[in-house]
Amino acid sequence: MQDILIFSDSPFVSSTLAVALAEIGDKTQLLSLLLVARFRNRGAIIAGILLATLLNHGVSAWLGDWLGQSLSQWWKNDTLDIILAASFLLMAVWILIPDKEDDGDSRFQQYGAFIATTVLFFLAEVGDKTQVATVLLAAEYQSLLWVTLGTTLGMLIANVPIVIWGQALMQRLPLALARKATAAVFVVLAVLALLS
Repeated sequence: MQDILIFSDSPFVSSTLAVALAEIGDKTQLLSLLLVARFRNRGAIIAGILLATLLNHGVSAWLGDWLGQSLSQWWKNDTLDIILAASFLLMAVWILIPDKEDDGDSRFQQYGAFIATTVLFFLAEVGDKTQVATVLLAAEYQSLLWVTLGTTLGMLIANVPIVIWGQALMQRLPLALARKATAAVFVVLAVLALLS
């Protein structure tokens, strides 16, 4: 019965949902709009988002997995659960703070849609909420593969519609509600970390 809960023990489901929600209204959606306006090659942009996310979140998940395993050797599981829960609560607060607009970097335009998207998305994710969330999720679940795949799918769920439908979709998204829902997801993750 517990497995039918959306935040079951599935690192893939939890990671996908957490990142898909966290990305709503994020600067990477604005970057997606900018890239479509500049290049119009939607396939290359989507492929660039996929590669950049796999690379960035793969490294982040590896770090989180390593931290989760390393820290569990020094601290009791209860202490580690409290640290993870506090981190998830901090993520919930951080999610409520809107991102500043970032118009990208025109220096990369000369390299074409795929390379520009890959580089710009990778750089946009460095230190971003979803990168931190990926580290935390991997530390919690200690599942490098499923967290990487889940966070990557979450990134695609949030950004591919923007690449395809663009500005019309961005104007219809209730960003304040999306931020609150995402913050609630991280509060649930914090509670689950304490209960595990």
